[in-house]
Amino acid sequence: MKEIYIFGHRKPDTDSVTSAIALSFLKNELGFNTKPKILDNINKETEFVLKYFGVQEPEFLNDVKLQVGDLEYYKDCYIDQNKSIKEAYEYMKSNNITGVPLVDSNHKLLGLVTVKMLSNELINGDFIHLKTSYDNILKTLDGKEVLKFDDEIDGNIIAAAFKSSTILNDISVDNSNIMIVGDRNGVIEYVINNNVQLLILVGGHQLKEEHLELAKKNKVNIIVTEHDTFHTTKLIGISGYVKQLLSNERIEKIEPTQYYDDFVALSNKQGYNNYPIVSDNGRCLGLIRVTDIKGKHRKKVILIDHNESSQSAVGLEEAEILEIVDHHKIGDLTTNKPINFRNMIVGSSNTIVYLMYKESNIKIPKKIAGIMMAGILSDTICLTSPTTTDLDKEAVEELAKCVNIDFKEFSNKMFEAGTLLEGKTKEEILAEDLKIFPIDDNKIVISQVFTLNAKDVLKEKEEYIEIMEKMCQNKGYKTMIFCITDITSKGSYLLYNSKSEETLKEAFNLKSIEQGIYMADVVSRKKQIVPALMKYLQKI
Repeated sequence: MKEIYIFGHRKPDTDSVTSAIALSFLKNELGFNTKPKILDNINKETEFVLKYFGVQEPEFLNDVKLQVGDLEYYKDCYIDQNKSIKEAYEYMKSNNITGVPLVDSNHKLLGLVTVKMLSNELINGDFIHLKTSYDNILKTLDGKEVLKFDDEIDGNIIAAAFKSSTILNDISVDNSNIMIVGDRNGVIEYVINNNVQLLILVGGHQLKEEHLELAKKNKVNIIVTEHDTFHTTKLIGISGYVKQLLSNERIEKIEPTQYYDDFVALSNKQGYNNYPIVSDNGRCLGLIRVTDIKGKHRKKVILIDHNESSQSAVGLEEAEILEIVDHHKIGDLTTNKPINFRNMIVGSSNTIVYLMYKESNIKIPKKIAGIMMAGILSDTICLTSPTTTDLDKEAVEELAKCVNIDFKEFSNKMFEAGTLLEGKTKEEILAEDLKIFPIDDNKIVISQVFTLNAKDVLKEKEEYIEIMEKMCQNKGYKTMIFCITDITSKGSYLLYNSKSEETLKEAFNLKSIEQGIYMADVVSRKKQIVPALMKYLQKI
């Protein structure tokens, strides 16, 4: 079963990361093969939560684009360099391919041999000299082993096509020769006495006992074949090592991690059909043929805590979405077939996952219960956010019992760890939890930070505003707001770009407005800030 990736949005917060882990555990308990992933670095709060409950941080997922490894290619399709040309041809014929990768004993790619190369060898090859293994000759000639003293044969081929007297008187042979002969006992004795390297007896001819003993004494390699002289001389040339066909021409090799669209672009440029697939350590994995690409096994994913393409993994359009679990407004995602889409009005994705555990009658392990509780507390600001529902409260109380913890004390520790802004640049702080909400041609951009020291952030408000103005200019944002949420007072201070002043004033029905204005009881971007802005912008 192919692995299913479960991940939250591109700016991982505690709820998205912990709910992905919790949902993955649940799915695996139900018989699926899933793995939680993250799309960016986790924040300090999430890091604290995972360490506190001893849960491993999910692996980073760069994208879910279709890769060569997701295609149906010829897996384990290659041939050893020391096989014969005939075997290479038969391998290609049996697999209905026109090229085959050559590998060494460690499966390292050496090159690619094609039918075109084989044809050229049959027409323009060296028909006199042969260097190959004894076994290759044996297999090529469908022969029978009589005597074998050498694993490798390296010599010039002579076929006994002349009269015996001509051979005995005019043709000298030695250990550098491969002799093809039929039932000419005089010639057989002559070449054995001269220590020919290999004697090939055609027509199934059997050696006399005295010739066999002499061959043993002189260490002459002998093979018997049922083929006649004509067919033997025709076949022996293709018993040579297939590696001799390799040229110094650079070969295009493809890694399984290479993106499919990049591979298509390369193949269109090169014009080749056969490409070896090679791992990052040079090991050959098989062959991909442009004309044979049929099955594309798209990556299977489950989205949690988001359902908008701009917030999800790069290449999502090339993946197969199996399920979505979320508590935000419905976004722009579409699928080509029905999926499970669970969207609820609750304060946290973990609350939905909690209900899924109960519905499936799966016991929640202590560690998982701990991180789920933390995810709900984080997204609801310890159950004080206006997004909080009775279901969130029920889930926190039950999960807190599982881990035997005072959730209020824990939340204080968690928020304290997560609100530390030391070591971060202002650009990093603005980008850490930034979301874009498109309205027609306008883009509302809202960055939010939760802190116990809002006054410290406001001391540097002029620098934040300057950075925001540059971001709007460079990226075409019209409305940008930096929401500094004070966890202690349960309110937020707002900074904004110059073009947003009138929008904020009208959206919140304010008589006057200034940078750093305090909005009492405003803590939710999703339920308080965005709806007010959208309602106003959709009127104008």
